[in-house]
Parts: sequence; C-alpha cells; structure tokens
Amino acid sequence: MLKNYFKIAYRSLLKNSVYTFINVAGLSVGIASSLLISLWVYDEVTFNSMHSKRDRLYQVWIHSRYAENNVQSYTSMPLALYEKLKTADVHITNVTTTDWGGSSLLAVGDKSIVKNGHYVTTEFLDMFDFPVVAGDKKTMLLDPNNIVLTESTAKALFGDADPIGQVIRRDAEEDLKVTGIMKDVPGNSSFQFDYLLSHALYEQQGWVKRSMTTWTNFSFPIYLETQSADDRAAVEASIKNLVNDNTKDGVNRDVFIYPMDRWRLHSTFKNGVEQGGLIDYVNAFGAIAGFIVLIACINFMNLATARSERRAREVGIRKAIGSQRKELIFQFLGESLLLSLIAFVFAILLTEAALPFYNTLLNKKLFIDFSSWQFWTASLGLITITGVVAGSYPAFFLSSFRAVKVLKGSIGSGKQGSIPRKVLVTFQFVFSIVAIIAVIGIYKQIAYVKARDIGYKADNLIYVDAFSELIKNYDALKRELIDNDLATAVTRSNSPITDIYSNNFLRWPGMPADQNVSFVTISTGYDYTKTMGIQILEGRDFSEDFKSDTTAIIINKAALDLMGLKDPIGTQVTLWDSKRTIVGVIDNALMGSPFQQASPAFLIFMPDWVGAFTIRLKPTDDVQGQMAKVESIFKKYNPAYPFNYYFADQEFSKKFNTIGLIEKLTNVFAGLALVITGLGLFGLAAFTAEQRNREIGIRKVLGASLTNIVTMISRDFSLLVLIAFIFAAPLGWWLINNYLTKYEYHTTVQWWIVPVVGVVTFVISFAIVATQALRAGMNNPVETLRSE
Repeated sequence: MLKNYFKIAYRSLLKNSVYTFINVAGLSVGIASSLLISLWVYDEVTFNSMHSKRDRLYQVWIHSRYAENNVQSYTSMPLALYEKLKTADVHITNVTTTDWGGSSLLAVGDKSIVKNGHYVTTEFLDMFDFPVVAGDKKTMLLDPNNIVLTESTAKALFGDADPIGQVIRRDAEEDLKVTGIMKDVPGNSSFQFDYLLSHALYEQQGWVKRSMTTWTNFSFPIYLETQSADDRAAVEASIKNLVNDNTKDGVNRDVFIYPMDRWRLHSTFKNGVEQGGLIDYVNAFGAIAGFIVLIACINFMNLATARSERRAREVGIRKAIGSQRKELIFQFLGESLLLSLIAFVFAILLTEAALPFYNTLLNKKLFIDFSSWQFWTASLGLITITGVVAGSYPAFFLSSFRAVKVLKGSIGSGKQGSIPRKVLVTFQFVFSIVAIIAVIGIYKQIAYVKARDIGYKADNLIYVDAFSELIKNYDALKRELIDNDLATAVTRSNSPITDIYSNNFLRWPGMPADQNVSFVTISTGYDYTKTMGIQILEGRDFSEDFKSDTTAIIINKAALDLMGLKDPIGTQVTLWDSKRTIVGVIDNALMGSPFQQASPAFLIFMPDWVGAFTIRLKPTDDVQGQMAKVESIFKKYNPAYPFNYYFADQEFSKKFNTIGLIEKLTNVFAGLALVITGLGLFGLAAFTAEQRNREIGIRKVLGASLTNIVTMISRDFSLLVLIAFIFAAPLGWWLINNYLTKYEYHTTVQWWIVPVVGVVTFVISFAIVATQALRAGMNNPVETLRSE
C-alpha cells in the first residue's frame, strides 16, 4: 500500500513539474531562511550555556536613585564590596571580581602578539566553566606573576612545545610564568579572553590598591554564586543596603543581583525597570522565521487546491472502487510530506552555501551540527509540521469530493472554492507589505541618527591606546608629530572621543537637595577641544598660561542646561569634596550611544590620568604614506609594541552595529518573503491563465484585445493586493513607529511612505500576473478552441 502511495505521489509531482518546481523552490527558500534565522536565535538563547552553575551565577548591579523618575542601573561596583559580599549572606558560596578587560603585548623571544585578557580573582575558575587542559585551576592564579593562556594563544607563542613553566614578557615590562592552559572560549560566552592574569597583580597598581578599602570608586564588575537557584530573594534582601551603609553622599543605591541567563538578552533597564533588550530581536526574528515558512506553505496550499479539479476524477474513481476518505487524506498528506522532504534537502544545500556570507554579516561562526540528535529531531519536526501544514487543507478539501458529483463532472467549486485561496494570498501580501515598511523604517532611523551633529570633527582624527612608554614620552611624541607636519594637534585623555570610561558627581550652587546627577568625566591635558574640533561656547580651554587650571573645570552645554547657571564662568562647583572653578563651556560631543541625547559632561585637567592619545592628522591625499611616518615615530618611542590606531569616524560607525545588523537581516528576509510570495503568485497566475484558456480564446474570437485579456486576469489579483494593503498599512505603520520609540533620539515613518510601499507592491504583483496573462493572451485561439 505504501509503495503504491509513493508511486502515485511521484507520478503526480512529475506530471505537474512546473508547479512542483514552484512548490519545492518556495519551500526550500522558506525552510533555508528559517534555518538561518534559527541558527542565529539558537546561538543567542544559548549564550553562556557552557556553565553548569548558570542558574546560580549572578552579576552584581546597582539601582541608583538620583531624583524622582531618574533611576540608573549599572554594573560598576566599589572594589570594597567584593570582600564584604563574602560574608554578607550564608547563601552566597563564592564571589569573584575582574577588570573590564584589555589588550597586552605578549612576547616570547622574538615572537610577539597582541591579545585580550582579564585580571580575575582565584574564585573565577571555580565559578565559571572554562575547561582547563593543563595546570591546576585552584592554584594557577595564586601568584601575581602567573598567567593562564587559551590553547590558540599558547599555540601562537610556543608552537608544539609545552608552554607550562615557560616565561612570557608582557608589555615589555614584566615577566609572567605560564601555569595553565584552557580551551578557547566559545563565541557565545559573555566573557571573551585569550589569557587570564591574577587579580593580585592588578592590585599592585596604586589606584586599585586604594580602591580595596574605599567605597567611592565605582569601577569594578563583581559576580557571585548562590547555594541554589532559589536563594536570589534572600541574598538581595541581605545585600541591598551594603553600599548605602558605607557611603554618605546622599545617593540612594540599591544593590541587587542579575541572573546569568538574562545577561545577554534582557539587560536593558529604563528608570530601574528591565525593558527587554536583544530578546526583542530574537522574538521578532523567531516570528519572521515562522511566517516565512508559513508563506511557503500557503503557496503549496493555494496551488494544490487550485489544481483540485484536475485531480477530482482521480478522487471520484478511487472512492467509487472503495477508497475511504482517511486513505485519501493519508495519500495527499504523504505527497505533501514527500515534497517537504525534498524541499528540506535543497534547503540544507542552500543554507550551507549561504552560511559563509551569513557569518560574515553577523560576525559569528554559526554552523549546522549534523552530529547533533537535537538537530535531526528539530529537522524531522520541521519537515513534519511543514508537510502537514502545507498539505492539510488540500488533503481535507480533495478528499471531501463526493464520487457521484465528481464522475458527473459537477464539482466546479466556483467563487466559494476560490475564497480560501484569496484569503491566503491576501495574508501573504499583508506580511510582505509590513516587512517592507519595517525595512524602510529601520533604514530611516539609521540615516536620521547618522545625519545628526555629533559635536566634534571626526574626519582625520585617530586615537591610539596609551601605554607606559608612550605616556613617559608624550611631550616629545607630540612635538615630533607636529614638527614633521603630520598632525595639527595632539592631546591625551582618560578615554577616546568615541567612548565613556568614567562618571562622577558634581555639586553646584542652587542644586536641589534631592538631585544627584552622574556626569561623564573626561580627564585631559592641553589642546583637547582643538584636537577634537569641539566648539567653545563660553570661556576657554585649559591653557599653559593659567597655572591654576589644576583646579579648573569645563562643562558641556548639556551640563549647563541641567545646572541652570545663567553666568557659569567663574562659578565654583564641588568634585570629590574639592572646589573647582568653571573656566569654559563647550558644545555637546556625542560620546555614548548615538540613539540618545548627549549626556552632561565635564573636563578636568589631569594629564596623568590617560588612556588614549588623540591625533588630528593633517589632511593629505597620501594617507598610507602619512600613517607610515606616524608609525615610525610611535615605534621610536615604543618599539616593542605594534602600532595600532583607530579612526574616530570608523569607531563611531561601530555604534550602529546592532541596528545595522537588524536592518540587514530585515532586508534579506523581507526580500525572501517577497520572493516566496512572488513565486506563489506566479504559479497561481499561471494556473489561472491556463484554467481560463478556453474563455480567453472565445473572448479573442469575439474581438477582445490583449489589453482586455491582461486586465481581466490581473483584476482579481490586484484587488487582493489592495485588500492586503488596507490591513497591512496601519499595522506596519504602527509597528515600526512603536519600535522606533525604543530609541531616545529617533525619527518617525511619515504617512506618505506607506502608500508608496503599497504602489511598489502593486506594481510588482501586477508585473508577475501580467506576464502570465500576456502569455495566455498571445496564444492562438484556433489552437485553444480546436477541441470544441
């Protein structure tokens, strides 16, 4: 029986090769799109899944209440909290602290590489599961001069030699002994590093050592482990006021712990309340994956039911000789499942072909794990669901034909039978129109933000990470760059212009007693505004002519607006319990998120607190030659370290990575949805034209023109697009504008864009249908009517 069913299915698919191709192509593209999205979604939802204790691991956070309706949530803790947490609650079993990560030059003999690493306390390797392949994880970081390498880093430095016990020179300053080797960190881990250093070495730095006993420096991430997953509430109750009890600056700070399984997807807070995050995109694209497969299934249903009259006689004869309805249902579902299986095979090939480009787009290393039973289980489920969904309506529809009516030739379904097909086609176009509106909305948001005034001149501006040798030779380095006509200005600061490394509190005359505001803090030397191209609105920049600038401060316009000072120059403010005098007001420079308003900020003259050198290059047509000369000067003062530099405009562009990725993914999958819809429309139009061949022949004999024929066939499909637009227009407009409100600085999608999308969709659909109508209209009516 099964063999017979297979033969019938095979012959049916082969006999209708054009429609089989359309179905297979649509299903293949739909399933491939779903697989690609699912790989990304799976990678995101399994972030940190390698840690066996992840249900008991937390990061310590703080809710700081600065004023009414102004609660900021952050992960920078005072280092003193690390020791306090160890005895704060019996449910806490482990606590660890790290730095924020950074790069170092690792050298062995004449071989050197730049890699990223972390300082960690000894508890780190016990709490988190990063597999150790050599060494004892309990002791490998006890000594300040120990270093642990990942396998790829060890391979790069030592080749096939045993690295344990070998000595590495770090940043041309200190020697470290290799005491452990770990497996490389997977890409979907919140911690990314090539090596680990002992936190005891970090504590030898003066500012870190001082921070161990002070509660005013919020600069350290802290993580803790509880005895069980149910201990969160008890622990939070115990630690809530630990910071408040040890600080007396008037800010109310509530300490809480945030579970590891929410770090990646949910850690966006607004006014102290969790407001989603990457999970919004995961959910959205998960839904898109389902909709794309559903659209492909709709194509199958439409074409199968449209061809029902051709198979009606088969159904009638089989029923007349004793076939039961359930047997027919099984037959048609079997055909659908076979088609789904064939489509799945092609979808796998399409996915494998697309993965290299997809990974480049996402900056990931996604792959299909063919050895995973979960993959094959999910694949079997996808094939089954797709086959059943695609074939269910045709199966029940075809099997419902009554044998007597079929064999009498009276099963014409008429308008009633075409209604389900029209509803499904309309649904396809609703989804496609909404997707196109979403693409336009996201594109407009990116263009809108990129066009905003960032407050500084990013062209010809580069920055270089500051290392000890460069810091010691800063004055000579600056003078040589300018004297050699390579730069017009050079400055140093604690952070680059494209990032924020520090925030602090200011107090000013007339400040409300219940108001506490965190200001972006930039420590710098001379020529900061000149180098960055920031406009001075009032007063002046720091100058060598004023020795008192060690107690001076410069604020930006956002800070001035917040403080409400009418005559700011000369006003004294309080920073770190010391008085400082405002000497200048500068324009707002956009250092944080481009989707938010510029934050209140201030500049202080502290040239020893330096993390980056910024250089305003002299404009030239020979950038490559210019950078070679700049590199030679840096090499002169720091020969051991590779010359790595960053263009400010390129680094600013990276702030659009997430929304840019969403834009690209939306473009791709909206386009694929439109292609699948177009394929289905092509097949349905071709069948409609073929079905009405006789009618077209008669109309042509009676004098109908080609234009009349095309209009007649296109009219019904055009009406469906119009109905789809009526539903999709308000839905798409509402969805995209609601999405854009997530950004503090955002545009809107104007009403006129929606009709434009409708016109474009109409033109595309009309072109698809018209090609088939033209083909039918150009047939010779003599050939069409010969059999009549």
